[in-house]
Amino acid sequence: MDIQHIATLVRETKGIITNREMVAHVREKGVADYVTQVDITVQEFLKDALYKLAPDIQFLGEETGLQQMNTDSYWILDPVDGTTNLMHDYQHSVVSLALCQRNDIVAGIIYDPFHEELFSAVKGKGSFLNGKPIHVSSAQKLSETIIGVGTAKREQAKDNFARFLRVYENSQDIRRIGSAALELAYTACGRQGGYFEAYLNPWDYAAGMLIVQEAGGTVSDWRGKSLDPAQGSQVAGTNGNVHDELLRLLA
Repeated sequence: MDIQHIATLVRETKGIITNREMVAHVREKGVADYVTQVDITVQEFLKDALYKLAPDIQFLGEETGLQQMNTDSYWILDPVDGTTNLMHDYQHSVVSLALCQRNDIVAGIIYDPFHEELFSAVKGKGSFLNGKPIHVSSAQKLSETIIGVGTAKREQAKDNFARFLRVYENSQDIRRIGSAALELAYTACGRQGGYFEAYLNPWDYAAGMLIVQEAGGTVSDWRGKSLDPAQGSQVAGTNGNVHDELLRLLA
């Protein structure tokens, strides 16, 4: 599979994502969970383009929801990770695309059209930002770095914010971008030492997981176990050095 060809297809979504008129068409899926015409259009565009490229590979996307995948190979797509950001023109929303083969993520792309940054990885070949190799930060402990946080699930807010406080007290600072995929991408390129969230679906973390791992980092659930890309999960992704320290604070 030619990752550069797929990256070119993903970059073609920029005109859709930055179309403010399409963003205005919003439907609420659940509490603080939205879908816009942009999400739907990006998913339809990439689903069609990927089918033409590889018709034997099936498709799992946010706007189709979790489902049993009875195949060895399938794409995992979040057409807009950071939909609420997009609605408010808070320009931190990305396209996240991964290829899963035999329950293993083998390729991943995260595209930020607002800053024209494309993060990519193929298993065993390293991670890249706009074609240049990237690596996780060299921080040895939380006090030497900043940590990204995610606020899912809303009903767990009290417990989550207690965790945020513990991490804040033990790190240089915390950050909240509003896009899980972008948090993982920023971890992969060393802008922050790690990121955690109480629940993510596969389309939120699949591409970012591989990009962090190929950049030298570690991604697991909060017990330190490997993630199953067919399931939602707690997620922690770090540079590796601070992983155990972070997990102890999340317990």
